[in-house]
Amino acid sequence: MANAERAQPVLTARAAGLVGCAECGHVFARGTETCSVCGTHLVSRDMASLQRVWAWLFAGMVIYIPANVYPMLRTSTLGHTQESTIVGGVFDLIDHGSIGVALIVFVASVIIPVSKFIAIAYLALRVKRGKPGTSTHFHLYEFVEFIGRWSMIDVFVVAILSALVQLNFVATINPGIAAVSFALSVAFTMVSANSFDPRLIWDAPGGKPV
Repeated sequence: MANAERAQPVLTARAAGLVGCAECGHVFARGTETCSVCGTHLVSRDMASLQRVWAWLFAGMVIYIPANVYPMLRTSTLGHTQESTIVGGVFDLIDHGSIGVALIVFVASVIIPVSKFIAIAYLALRVKRGKPGTSTHFHLYEFVEFIGRWSMIDVFVVAILSALVQLNFVATINPGIAAVSFALSVAFTMVSANSFDPRLIWDAPGGKPV
């Protein structure tokens, strides 16, 4: 009964003598160098991917600091200029009663980016230490890769407001330096997630498939 309840080891393509294409998903016999479907060069594991992951992740974390320190939005009304950071804009929205919008901005601009930093670093550290992953870790990677694009909500809002509200001296809205920094941070994090080879998640210590 105990043996029946014990989790069975996962048979990976690598253990079966196969290699999968990271672009189209087709599987070929090990030793095949090029995917006959999409023409991608086939490798069982991209061991250099972790270096790219850490480089892009670090760049995204560094550029995320000025994105929160400097103003995201500059609003000029009758000659009076007001600057708002991301968090300051959230509090301004709450003061104006737009709690729902404030919550969306806070989640998209603070919660999601920070969570992506933590999730990518967590997965990369597990792979670096040789800890085999589970389907939960793979789903975490898929979620990080999917949710990345939704962090651009702040940048989209600033771009739309800047285009619509240009009334010369009466009222104008212009993006601050934080808008560029935030967009770069999101882009760098997305590149970091895309650089990660998810097949490394399944490897056990010593490079032996689980």
